[in-house]
Amino acid sequence: MQQLKRKLLLGDEAIAQGALDAGLSGVYAYPGTPSTEITEYIQGSKLAQERHVHSRWSTNEKTAMEQALGMSFMGKRAMVCMKHVGMNVCADPFVNAAMTGVNGGLVVIAADDPSMHSSQDEQDSRFYGKFAMIPILEPSNQQEAYDMMALAFDLSEKENLPVLVRVTTRMAHSRAAVVTADVPREQNELNYNAKAANWVLLPVNARKRNDVVTAQQPELEQLAASSKYNQYFESDDHSLGIIASGIAYNYVMENYPDGCPYPLLKISQYPLPKELVRKMTLECNSVLIVEEGQPFIEEQVRGVMPGDTVIMGRLTGELPRTGELNPDIVARALGLESKENFAPCDDVVPRPPAFCQGCGHRDVYTALNEVLKDYPQARVFGDIGCYTLGFLPPFKAIHSCVDMGASIGMAKGAADAGQWPAVAVIGDSTFTHSGMTGLLDAINENANITVIISDNLTTAMTGGQDSAGTNKFEAICRGLGLDNEHLKVVVPIPKNMPEITRVIREEIEYRGVSVIIPRRECMQTLQRHIKQQRLAKEAKK
Repeated sequence: MQQLKRKLLLGDEAIAQGALDAGLSGVYAYPGTPSTEITEYIQGSKLAQERHVHSRWSTNEKTAMEQALGMSFMGKRAMVCMKHVGMNVCADPFVNAAMTGVNGGLVVIAADDPSMHSSQDEQDSRFYGKFAMIPILEPSNQQEAYDMMALAFDLSEKENLPVLVRVTTRMAHSRAAVVTADVPREQNELNYNAKAANWVLLPVNARKRNDVVTAQQPELEQLAASSKYNQYFESDDHSLGIIASGIAYNYVMENYPDGCPYPLLKISQYPLPKELVRKMTLECNSVLIVEEGQPFIEEQVRGVMPGDTVIMGRLTGELPRTGELNPDIVARALGLESKENFAPCDDVVPRPPAFCQGCGHRDVYTALNEVLKDYPQARVFGDIGCYTLGFLPPFKAIHSCVDMGASIGMAKGAADAGQWPAVAVIGDSTFTHSGMTGLLDAINENANITVIISDNLTTAMTGGQDSAGTNKFEAICRGLGLDNEHLKVVVPIPKNMPEITRVIREEIEYRGVSVIIPRRECMQTLQRHIKQQRLAKEAKK
């Protein structure tokens, strides 16, 4: 009989442990809150090391998805992890993975960020799963997050489709005791069962696969309707019914510690189990839909319900249209007294984020602002990373920040429109993630822009993970065709300010593409490296 043990795990860690125990052979990811801890947990796992589970960071989410798809092609189980905006980056291979199908199980983890704690938007990744016509799992607690990984890999291989697992910030970053299996599954053996006719998406092949995947939808819906993770709880009072998904189910139950007095449908597996929804809408006078994120279920319910049941939720105002839910918000929607246990505390003074003391980005912006005093019409296009804080006082140095890698493309577009100076500020990890292609376009047209690649030798914003281009940026820029005369490297420290301002001014005045690389290690990783070196020296004594 299999032995069980309990571990105190974050939701992210439960996903990671569940994947390892389900026979994972490789995790592919680009760091992004709130998904980062999944890969970091696997990187530190003794089991993963013993089994040689691949866990090195990918350059971006698209390459991560493609590499995982390649591992699946060879019959092994692979997982891709990203935050919700990463789904936009990997959308091309993600959607097409449903057309190719899988060989080994392929699971995609999307960590959504309602209320935008560290993100540009509140998008709901469940729409991607529905768009791709693949199964979606949405755990409501850490135990389900662990258990669902085995289900996800089994379901992927049974249905020959990738599976999307969607979590949100509170699920990813809250901790609970999780019962885990003591004996993990063995990894899949390498096999050559992938059929080229499915994986080569010429139109003649893709049309056939499209028919197959479309025909699978009723079976996938029936699997959701019979899933143990989708439960219909009966009750005598049919004046109201409640549909709750994922972590929002917990918010409902926190308001009913003695049991919900109304029929309750818990949804954690999709496609939407329409027969269970119809059962509720036939029995109940009104239905409240409680879901974290966008009105994904609510919009679908309005399309499948029979009769004249009143549907309530985010679209009708009972729940807020944006932001995270919590038990207090759900209590008000249920007509219960709210004790405002989760209301912001007035005693806590807000502390806006700020650059670390000694951060090289500070010196970069100080120098840039000094130079741009002489160019009142200058526009500085920023990017995603610690250096986005340059928008805030005291620097107020950037005018845009849209998505990973957008700075260079936007600077080029502004220059195409006649803007000068047009300056792009991008970080080292973001440059390799998706800035290189924009620079290639700029070089090909000799656009009149100045690009600053602020290199702190790490992916600092998400905790100091390895940066794919470290020590390669000069070679990358030259390889893209940049004139070596206008590729400058500086060290951003106060004593070098005269040199840095001179270089920035000279390259702004140059009518063409120039790249400046201010390079100095992130203060956080520097301190860790100093500590590691000290410990290593002490260990040798």
